[in-house]
Amino acid sequence: MEFQNKIAGGARGIGKTIADEFKKNGATVCMIDILPNDYFQGDIADESVLISFVDKVTTEHGRVDYLINNALPPSKGIVDCSFDEFNYALRVGITAPFYLTKLLAPHFAPGAAVVNISSTRSSMSQPQTESYTAAKGGISALTHALAVSLAGKVRVNSVSPGWIDTAFHEYQGADALQHPIHRVGNPLDIANMVLFLCSDKAGFITGEDICIDGGMTRQMIYSGDHGWTFDGNAGGPKHVEHGAKA
Repeated sequence: MEFQNKIAGGARGIGKTIADEFKKNGATVCMIDILPNDYFQGDIADESVLISFVDKVTTEHGRVDYLINNALPPSKGIVDCSFDEFNYALRVGITAPFYLTKLLAPHFAPGAAVVNISSTRSSMSQPQTESYTAAKGGISALTHALAVSLAGKVRVNSVSPGWIDTAFHEYQGADALQHPIHRVGNPLDIANMVLFLCSDKAGFITGEDICIDGGMTRQMIYSGDHGWTFDGNAGGPKHVEHGAKA
């Protein structure tokens, strides 16, 4: 896939790998992150920061070909998440992607694409993750709404990663084997899909959420089958290697 002279935005964690892959394929990457970086630093929960970022990008380049929304909302649960913390997670995870898309709408080039990074947490949960889960559920729904509103102008899709180790650590034993693919994911698994969704090869795909989780969300779990046991104290299923005690 060639992205020569294309303008893309995205940042942090999985986003760093996405940005690196775009650069390798010839794109110019305009990054916004709350952490120091080589383009634009700021908190995307702040409307004025989003406006300043878009002004900088459009002044310097005149257009945007791809927008990648990948900011990480904080994850806190019903026990300890305050009103303000919950709303902050939604501003980072839903409001900012919406408003960036809105601000950039007049500047998207023909054939432009938006890719939102959601999560398998949009449809499954662990205890005490309400702020993150709500934000990821929201970005999945926002994806198909934007795809319809921007029909004929911009394709909008989302990617839902499962367990992705951003340090590219290779896991063995139960951590790997509990995935039908028999390994934990890495950022390239996500970046490759993002680049595909932005390319002309995905020109007939919009409004979709692509799950990339090694098959975990398709696996039925029954206590006692295939090494799975249920630990009620832990709040859910637990995988143990054959021959080991739960």
